Amino acid sequence: MTHWRPRQSIRVLAIGLATREGHLLAAEVRNDAGQLTGVRPLGGEIEFGETRDAALIREFREELTCTVAITGPWIAIENLFVHEGVQGHEIVFAAPVRILDRVLPLDAPVAFEDGVPAIARWFALDRLRRGEIALYPTGLAERIGL
Repeated sequence: MTHWRPRQSIRVLAIGLATREGHLLAAEVRNDAGQLTGVRPLGGEIEFGETRDAALIREFREELTCTVAITGPWIAIENLFVHEGVQGHEIVFAAPVRILDRVLPLDAPVAFEDGVPAIARWFALDRLRRGEIALYPTGLAERIGL
Protein backbone atom coordinates (compact mmCIF):
# COMPACT_ATOMS: atom_id res chain seq x y z
CA MET A 1 0.00 0.00 0.00
CA THR A 2 1.27 3.49 -0.85
CA HIS A 3 1.07 6.07 1.94
CA TRP A 4 0.81 9.79 1.19
CA ARG A 5 3.41 12.11 2.66
CA PRO A 6 3.66 15.89 2.42
CA ARG A 7 6.17 17.15 -0.13
CA GLN A 8 9.06 19.13 1.31
CA SER A 9 8.14 22.29 -0.56
CA ILE A 10 5.22 24.70 -0.43
CA ARG A 11 2.24 23.39 -2.39
CA VAL A 12 -0.48 25.67 -3.74
CA LEU A 13 -3.91 24.05 -3.83
CA ALA A 14 -7.44 24.84 -4.96
CA ILE A 15 -10.30 23.05 -3.16
CA GLY A 16 -14.03 23.17 -3.76
CA LEU A 17 -16.66 23.55 -1.06
CA ALA A 18 -19.54 21.51 -2.49
CA THR A 19 -22.53 21.48 -0.15
CA ARG A 20 -25.92 19.84 -0.41
CA GLU A 21 -28.75 19.42 2.08
CA GLY A 22 -26.58 20.31 5.08
CA HIS A 23 -23.60 18.21 3.97
CA LEU A 24 -20.09 18.96 2.64
CA LEU A 25 -18.45 16.74 0.04
CA ALA A 26 -14.98 15.79 1.28
CA ALA A 27 -12.31 13.13 0.99
CA GLU A 28 -11.43 10.96 3.95
CA VAL A 29 -7.97 11.54 5.45
CA ARG A 30 -6.59 8.41 7.07
CA ASN A 31 -3.38 7.66 8.94
CA ASP A 32 -1.11 4.73 8.07
CA ALA A 33 -3.15 2.45 10.34
CA GLY A 34 -6.27 3.23 8.29
CA GLN A 35 -7.97 5.28 11.00
CA LEU A 36 -9.99 8.31 9.90
CA THR A 37 -8.26 11.46 11.19
CA GLY A 38 -10.44 14.00 9.36
CA VAL A 39 -11.73 15.11 5.99
CA ARG A 40 -10.65 17.57 3.28
CA PRO A 41 -12.76 19.10 0.53
CA LEU A 42 -11.88 17.86 -2.95
CA GLY A 43 -9.40 19.60 -5.19
CA GLY A 44 -5.69 19.60 -5.67
CA GLU A 45 -2.51 21.29 -6.74
CA ILE A 46 -2.48 24.30 -9.04
CA GLU A 47 -0.10 23.59 -11.90
CA PHE A 48 2.42 26.13 -13.18
CA GLY A 49 0.68 28.60 -15.52
CA GLU A 50 -2.80 27.46 -14.43
CA THR A 51 -5.31 29.70 -12.66
CA ARG A 52 -6.92 28.54 -9.44
CA ASP A 53 -10.30 28.49 -11.23
CA ALA A 54 -8.97 26.23 -13.99
CA ALA A 55 -7.20 24.00 -11.44
CA LEU A 56 -10.33 23.50 -9.38
CA ILE A 57 -12.45 22.66 -12.42
CA ARG A 58 -9.76 20.26 -13.69
CA GLU A 59 -9.40 18.52 -10.34
CA PHE A 60 -13.14 17.77 -10.07
CA ARG A 61 -13.15 16.51 -13.66
CA GLU A 62 -10.15 14.24 -12.95
CA GLU A 63 -11.29 12.99 -9.54
CA LEU A 64 -15.06 12.65 -9.98
CA THR A 65 -15.56 12.99 -13.77
CA CYS A 66 -17.90 15.92 -13.22
CA THR A 67 -18.08 19.61 -14.04
CA VAL A 68 -18.34 22.27 -11.33
CA ALA A 69 -19.23 25.94 -11.31
CA ILE A 70 -17.52 28.27 -8.84
CA THR A 71 -20.38 30.02 -7.06
CA GLY A 72 -18.77 32.45 -4.64
CA PRO A 73 -15.63 34.22 -3.50
CA TRP A 74 -12.32 32.54 -2.78
CA ILE A 75 -10.68 32.39 0.65
CA ALA A 76 -7.01 31.63 1.28
CA ILE A 77 -5.43 29.71 4.14
CA GLU A 78 -1.78 29.05 4.90
CA ASN A 79 -1.63 25.51 6.24
CA LEU A 80 1.37 24.29 8.25
CA PHE A 81 0.78 20.74 9.43
CA VAL A 82 2.37 17.42 10.32
CA HIS A 83 1.14 14.15 8.79
CA GLU A 84 2.66 10.88 10.06
CA GLY A 85 5.66 12.80 11.41
CA VAL A 86 6.34 14.70 8.18
CA GLN A 87 6.00 18.51 8.05
CA GLY A 88 3.80 19.93 5.30
CA HIS A 89 3.24 23.50 4.09
CA GLU A 90 0.40 24.54 1.78
CA ILE A 91 -1.28 27.67 0.54
CA VAL A 92 -4.91 26.64 0.04
CA PHE A 93 -7.47 28.55 -2.00
CA ALA A 94 -11.06 27.42 -1.30
CA ALA A 95 -14.26 28.42 -3.10
CA PRO A 96 -17.87 27.27 -3.00
CA VAL A 97 -18.82 25.10 -5.97
CA ARG A 98 -21.90 23.49 -7.44
CA ILE A 99 -21.68 20.13 -9.19
CA LEU A 100 -23.38 20.55 -12.56
CA ASP A 101 -23.59 17.21 -14.30
CA ARG A 102 -23.47 14.40 -11.76
CA VAL A 103 -25.57 13.47 -8.75
CA LEU A 104 -23.57 11.93 -5.92
CA PRO A 105 -25.81 10.09 -3.42
CA LEU A 106 -25.73 11.49 0.11
CA ASP A 107 -25.43 8.02 1.62
CA ALA A 108 -22.80 6.34 -0.58
CA PRO A 109 -19.01 6.68 -0.76
CA VAL A 110 -17.34 7.63 -4.03
CA ALA A 111 -13.98 6.02 -4.83
CA PHE A 112 -11.43 8.06 -6.79
CA GLU A 113 -7.68 8.38 -7.35
CA ASP A 114 -5.65 11.30 -6.00
CA GLY A 115 -2.15 9.88 -6.29
CA VAL A 116 -3.37 7.13 -3.96
CA PRO A 117 -6.81 5.47 -3.79
CA ALA A 118 -9.24 7.74 -1.94
CA ILE A 119 -12.85 7.88 -0.77
CA ALA A 120 -15.12 10.92 -0.84
CA ARG A 121 -18.51 11.20 0.79
CA TRP A 122 -20.96 13.78 2.07
CA PHE A 123 -20.30 14.73 5.72
CA ALA A 124 -22.96 16.42 7.84
CA LEU A 125 -22.06 20.07 8.47
CA ASP A 126 -23.39 19.70 12.04
CA ARG A 127 -20.82 16.97 12.78
CA LEU A 128 -18.03 19.12 11.34
CA ARG A 129 -19.28 22.16 13.29
CA ARG A 130 -19.25 20.19 16.56
CA GLY A 131 -15.73 18.92 15.84
CA GLU A 132 -16.81 15.27 15.71
CA ILE A 133 -14.82 15.04 12.48
CA ALA A 134 -11.75 17.24 11.88
CA LEU A 135 -11.98 19.43 8.78
CA TYR A 136 -8.70 20.08 6.97
CA PRO A 137 -6.97 22.35 6.34
CA THR A 138 -6.90 23.55 9.93
CA GLY A 139 -8.78 26.85 10.18
CA LEU A 140 -11.12 26.16 7.25
CA ALA A 141 -14.14 25.50 9.49
CA GLU A 142 -13.80 28.91 11.13
CA ARG A 143 -13.22 30.68 7.80
CA ILE A 144 -16.44 29.27 6.32
CA GLY A 145 -18.51 29.89 9.43
CA LEU A 146 -18.86 26.39 10.86
